[in-house]
Amino acid sequence: MSTSLNLHDYQPNGDNTYHEVLAGLQRVPKKLPPKLFYDERGSQLFDQICELDEYYTTRTESHITQSNIDEIASVIGSQALLIEYGSGSSAKTRILLDHLTDLAAYIPLDISKEHLLTSATELAKVYPDLEILPVSADYTADFALPSVRKPVARRVVYFPGSTIGNFETEAAINFLDHIAAVCGPDGGLLIGVDLKKEPHILHQAYNDRDGVTAAFNLNMLARLNRDLDMNFAVDQFGHYAFYNVYEGRVEMHLVSLANQTVYLNGSTIEFAEGESIWTESSYKYTPNEFAALASRVGFEVQQVWIDEQHLFSVQYLTMTGKTIR
Repeated sequence: MSTSLNLHDYQPNGDNTYHEVLAGLQRVPKKLPPKLFYDERGSQLFDQICELDEYYTTRTESHITQSNIDEIASVIGSQALLIEYGSGSSAKTRILLDHLTDLAAYIPLDISKEHLLTSATELAKVYPDLEILPVSADYTADFALPSVRKPVARRVVYFPGSTIGNFETEAAINFLDHIAAVCGPDGGLLIGVDLKKEPHILHQAYNDRDGVTAAFNLNMLARLNRDLDMNFAVDQFGHYAFYNVYEGRVEMHLVSLANQTVYLNGSTIEFAEGESIWTESSYKYTPNEFAALASRVGFEVQQVWIDEQHLFSVQYLTMTGKTIR
């Protein structure tokens, strides 16, 4: 591992995770945040998901980005500081880095420290003249961004992969407000937004025939066993995902296959057979719905790029200074 990269580490401490998990398992219905998916194993599984035939999101977003890269580079402009939230393997980011040749710097943020270091080190080899400053953090929290050497004309947050859909409506508004503060009045947001579509397409995307998404979902329990010394019987839970057409979201759950008891540092959590842990929501939007959501914190959509099948969108937003919350 190269030592030339200076990792800025804002990893949540174990106490914060413990309290968040305990509160989530004691509520009705039981619910845990999707950020708990992304330990090193979970990040590897997600990379596999992105390669699945059924999972249209990654290849469609990559195609949109590649097909419209000249326009995207033009709206981002020169000397931008590119800040990627949930950078993962940074696969789609390479399309941007290949064309944004005068970036001030690139800051990848990810909660999985090991995965972040691996991908940032690989990028540093490919782009040796670009300052890369990896930050390991829960990107919904407050933390200081590292200083960069070159002058910065504007900050542009890159948030691909439709991860904005993981937030409930009010949480999405609050998170967009957080991004607005990071961007500043002259900055921008380049974001991937999944579109509403036929339910059968969504069902296949979250229930792949090889069971990779199921393994990704179940890995959360294995991670909690390891990190919090819990006793989940992973083989006694099943993956369940469906599209809730009334709420406009895919819901992903882990369903208990038997009556069972789980312990967390002296606390007892009972599961009835058929009871679930809600591990993820993935909201889908029409372009107008997302524009209305973003406008509540002062963002205005400047450009939208959509694939031919209308599966996915890449959007560029700037601040208007007007909020309608």
